[in-house]
Amino acid sequence: MSASERREPSDRVRQNRRLVIALSLSAVLLAAGVVVIGAVAGGSSGDAAGGASGAASDFADATATETPAARPSPAAPPAPAVVDTFDRTAHSIDDPTSTWVVVNKLRPLNPQDFEPDDLVDVPVEHTNEPQLRQEASDALVEMFDAAFDEAGLELASNSAYRSYSAQENVYDGDDLTTARPGYSEHQTGLTMDIGAVSGECSLDECFGDTDEGIWLRDNAWRFGFILRYPADKTAITGYSFEPWHFRYTGVGLTSKMHDTGITTLEEFFGLPPAPDYE
Repeated sequence: MSASERREPSDRVRQNRRLVIALSLSAVLLAAGVVVIGAVAGGSSGDAAGGASGAASDFADATATETPAARPSPAAPPAPAVVDTFDRTAHSIDDPTSTWVVVNKLRPLNPQDFEPDDLVDVPVEHTNEPQLRQEASDALVEMFDAAFDEAGLELASNSAYRSYSAQENVYDGDDLTTARPGYSEHQTGLTMDIGAVSGECSLDECFGDTDEGIWLRDNAWRFGFILRYPADKTAITGYSFEPWHFRYTGVGLTSKMHDTGITTLEEFFGLPPAPDYE
């Protein structure tokens, strides 16, 4: 037998081995869902190894899982804007029949001899027979009842509505303590000077330190009344501290003033201070 005949079986064996390796790799890749197309027969052992290595690399690349980039935390939503929905033009501050009318040393009643047409007798304890406009009277009776029910306090009226002519008799020339005729809140029929049934500190600054004065200061807004002339607002209102003088404007307005901490009508409506008459 010649040498070439002896080498022929060895060549076929090597080819068969390469074919077996290639088929094994193809079976693995096909099982993983990857189709490998290649011709292995007749190639060298280096070609077979290179093809297998490339196929394995492609399989690894195809099945690799990418790590997603970290996302930044979402920014906190901005706080909702606070919108003031209170309508400051809902009622006139000029019309003397309005519960919001503003009367001071720069804003006389118009006409100056105005007289409300819905005055009623107020059924409360009093030193002088009181009259108020019907709406204010109803609210005041409710407030007096609450003072008694909640705190056992007995309140009384010292003065309420005063006409133009009555104010002429009251005005004593002291512009810090009394209003000129035509400029008085009492003429609106919306104001009452309130005291204790006992008469303690009636129409005196010490009334602000009594149980009755403190209760009114803290609770009158619930019934639509404001302490019209606070101690620290003389430069705004034009009047010295009157802890007995309460003005009716309605619960809507007094609630808004209470919530905002604004204590005078001038400041709430953006009006100029009225320390003196023009």
